[in-house]
Amino acid sequence: MSSIQHAQDRDRDAFGGYGRDGYPGARVRRTEQPPAFWRAPFSAHHYRELGFLLTGLPVAVAGFSVAITLFALGVGTFVTVLGLPMLAGLTAAGRGFGRLERARARGMLALDVPGPAPVRQVRPGGWGAITARLADAAGWKGALYQVLMFPWAVFAFSVSLVFLVLGWAMALYPVYHWVFPTYTSWHGYRVFDFRDSDNVRHVYDVQGVWQIAGVSLAGLLIVLLTAQLVRGLTKVHRVAVRGLLAG
Repeated sequence: MSSIQHAQDRDRDAFGGYGRDGYPGARVRRTEQPPAFWRAPFSAHHYRELGFLLTGLPVAVAGFSVAITLFALGVGTFVTVLGLPMLAGLTAAGRGFGRLERARARGMLALDVPGPAPVRQVRPGGWGAITARLADAAGWKGALYQVLMFPWAVFAFSVSLVFLVLGWAMALYPVYHWVFPTYTSWHGYRVFDFRDSDNVRHVYDVQGVWQIAGVSLAGLLIVLLTAQLVRGLTKVHRVAVRGLLAG
């Protein structure tokens, strides 16, 4: 293939074309193997996967909003001349967000996914471009990805963030335990404080050496399990990217 043709393919990719990995014959492949169980929480691989989940929420909100808005406008104005351009814009946006998700999967999930073939316009002119977009299966699948993966992106963001904060907060408790008796009336982190039916007060502060060590070890276990949880959450994204966004 000539250098001119390569340049044309790269230009088309700006609007949802093949991409650098999408030439005929390209295959979905992993570019990095996940680390072992004990190394996972301290590896760059884990934090790239975690970054994918945390940054996925704003991307999912934007993609879902655009997809639903354009679909609603397209269907609502379908009886007029405006409906078809709106739906064509939906498939174009689906390709754009699909390209973004493939780039995120490549950089953060070590999943190299080839992009779809460029949109092929058969008829000349503006209506030819619109009908070509309406017949673009990759664009529709890209829009469907944004709709289907939105609730999962919200769930994955929430779960991963909660376990990340909880695990490290408990694991590092010996480092900041001194803050409680120094600046509060608590002798340590207060687990509960209540009065029973006999008006007897029950208070439990994590303050003993073995209690502090136990909390820290439990936190370390959560940190280890969080890495596996994040890997499991990203597997759903990998399956969806392979199924809906691969060329």
